[in-house]
Amino acid sequence: MSDEKNQGTSTGRHKRGHVGGGPGSALSIPAEKAKDFKGTLKRIVLYLAPQKWKFIAAGFLAIISTVFSIFGPKILGMATTKLAEGIMAGYVFDFGYIGRVIIIMIFLYLFSFLCGYIMSYIMAGVSQRTVFTMRNEVKEKLDHLPLKYFDGRTHGDLLSRVTNDMDIIANTLQQSLSQLITSVVTLVGILIMMLSISTIMTLIALVTLPLSALLTVRIARKSQFYFSKQQKTLGQVNGHVEEMLTGHKIVKAFGHEKKSISKFNELNEELFDAGWKAQFLSGVIMPALSLISNIGYVLVCIAGGLLVVRRAIELGDIQAFIQYMRQFTHPIIQTANIANIIQSTIAGAERIFEILDEDEQLPDDKDAKILARKNAKGEVSFENVSFRYKEDVPLIDNMNIHVKPGQMVAIVGPTGAGKTTLVNLMLRFYELSGGRITIDGIDIAKMPRETLRGLFGMVLQDTWLYKGTIMENIGYSLDNPEPEKIIKAARAAHADHFIRSLPEGYNTILNEEASNISQGQRQLLTIARAILADPPIMILDEATSNVDTRTELLIQKGMGELMKGRTSFVAAHRLSTIKNADLILVMKDGRVIEQGAHDELISKKSFYKELYYSQFGI
Repeated sequence: MSDEKNQGTSTGRHKRGHVGGGPGSALSIPAEKAKDFKGTLKRIVLYLAPQKWKFIAAGFLAIISTVFSIFGPKILGMATTKLAEGIMAGYVFDFGYIGRVIIIMIFLYLFSFLCGYIMSYIMAGVSQRTVFTMRNEVKEKLDHLPLKYFDGRTHGDLLSRVTNDMDIIANTLQQSLSQLITSVVTLVGILIMMLSISTIMTLIALVTLPLSALLTVRIARKSQFYFSKQQKTLGQVNGHVEEMLTGHKIVKAFGHEKKSISKFNELNEELFDAGWKAQFLSGVIMPALSLISNIGYVLVCIAGGLLVVRRAIELGDIQAFIQYMRQFTHPIIQTANIANIIQSTIAGAERIFEILDEDEQLPDDKDAKILARKNAKGEVSFENVSFRYKEDVPLIDNMNIHVKPGQMVAIVGPTGAGKTTLVNLMLRFYELSGGRITIDGIDIAKMPRETLRGLFGMVLQDTWLYKGTIMENIGYSLDNPEPEKIIKAARAAHADHFIRSLPEGYNTILNEEASNISQGQRQLLTIARAILADPPIMILDEATSNVDTRTELLIQKGMGELMKGRTSFVAAHRLSTIKNADLILVMKDGRVIEQGAHDELISKKSFYKELYYSQFGI
């Protein structure tokens, strides 16, 4: 059951990749905007509600930490004033006073650090606990979503939501919110301290702010275009590289290396052009702001000097004011950056909530009937079954099939005829639009899904193996199977010989994609896994399509023995593999148009006969 919808996954991830920037670049990269900012924010607040007191405590500590650090320059200025007075008095210094100031400074900064440390510790717990709860809810939700939800989305998109978006929320809760509180308190606190020193100097300092803001906005508007172009082009470059690496042999076989290199160079030039301009413009912001700030410092120093001469302020006040002035622009830029981050965080949370708001599959019937696996005979009936993926497009209409216990049923037909859909319906991956399917006379809609699916063993065209030993992968179908049974299943699947030829045998560790063995060998392992499960009903969907002819013959012999006394459904394109089937269902446009044994169908003019001979060029 190949899922072509999942192709292109990686490219989607590349396009969402972050593009770095120079100083001030966070002001230039456009944040992804949420569709419903307020609604999503309220839902995040509800997740924080169980830990609201911790959150409030963290906010309170952030405020205290910031307030204590703000007093530093003012107190240091007092020491500077005392030193200046000592110089004026003929280098007679009051070291006792200066020592007390130093002790107060050390206390202030240590206490500020301690509050900040405790705040970070609390926020780490709050953020991780919140994301832990959300991640559990998403995992539980995904377990209860119908197959059609996954068929309509790429794996990359789902992975991005569950991993990247979750991480963004965690980082924002842990760092950005506390930084936002700190920045706002710092901004207000510094403004108050500056006004307490001199209203005139504060007004001079504030004159530079509109100039800085105007300059930043103008540069940001220009750089935003290039950052967007850089992100788009980076996605194209990554997509092209991934495509060429994936099809490396094909590119070489058809001699398209020059064409591939030319395309890469073209995209790389575009990326260089957009990236250079974006980085240059974002890098210009800080020097430009520094220029305006330095002009402000000069004006403040001149005004401060005049005020000292008039004894309106002390010399140490100028030093404190310049320190405050230097700190003043930082929380403004930081607040703007955090606002950008929060916008992206809300957009990420919105994507997560979209999963949580999806309609779940129908719950199991309260009066569900249990069909014990050991008592199942494997009699399957389709009674007036109808199904459609879309309401206005019928796929299967009024289908009637009766399969006796132990029969091998082959399902054939052109692509899109409904072969795989038939299998999905039996396993209740999709719910019927009409009619019913029964196993041993029990409606599958009345069975718990777990019990129903436990009656089936599956071998699909797309093999799925995980990182672990071959022994573990074959034994996946049972809880703690005995090694002897695993080896017996491997022999039945004709996999034992190739396994023993590997250096580590059954203890050979497969990598994440099991690419250290061939496709045919991977298929043999999945067949061995299904054999070990020993289910009453077996489903094989193109199970031998990825093995060579010799291996196919060996598998056919082994499967022939295994299918005795077990109901089997085989979906196949290669009709030579199902000649021995007890019943062949020929499907077209969602309907069973013909049924019977191979000899019966081949002996008369039939659609099956056309399909069969077309594969041999007759």
